[in-house]
Amino acid sequence: RERKRKKKVKEEMFFHIVLERNMQLNPRFFGRNLRENLVSKLMKDVEGTCSGRHGFVVAITGIESVGNGLVRNGTAFVTFPVKYQCVVFRPLKGQILEAVVTLVNKAMSINGILRGSWACSDICLIPDDTEFQAGDIPNYTTSDGSVKIQKECEVRLKIIGTRVDATEIFCVGTIKDDFLGVINDPAAA
Repeated sequence: RERKRKKKVKEEMFFHIVLERNMQLNPRFFGRNLRENLVSKLMKDVEGTCSGRHGFVVAITGIESVGNGLVRNGTAFVTFPVKYQCVVFRPLKGQILEAVVTLVNKAMSINGILRGSWACSDICLIPDDTEFQAGDIPNYTTSDGSVKIQKECEVRLKIIGTRVDATEIFCVGTIKDDFLGVINDPAAA
């Protein structure tokens, strides 16, 4: 007999990696604080951005090296190759995450932003005992009225698929499994 092998789900969604970037700096930032100005500009330009290959850059944790600057032709700007360490976030299929609901519609779809505003999520698998309620505040309510999914509530979801673009990561999730669903509803408080 052949045993069925379960696919092992990677547990990590935060990775510590080394990346490189060419940074352009105006000559007015040269001087004693050149390195600090370069690091400050790198943090401002890179933190919070998304790379389709690596995910969202959460934080820069260190600078490995700053190469020699090259003056760009026709300008006074200088380009420095910078190698830096950073923490990136990349959600993977099978992971359990928390999201804040941003949109509820009748098409059995709930849109949410994963905690930290790093990725957009579409919750397409909703428990069967929920029904859409139109009105001032559209929501999905269970048949006994004990659970209400509406804008601004927090849900725990399982990622069942991801799509990575050049500038964003889009996730599709479910709240149909055990221990998933609404975890905090500010409207109920």
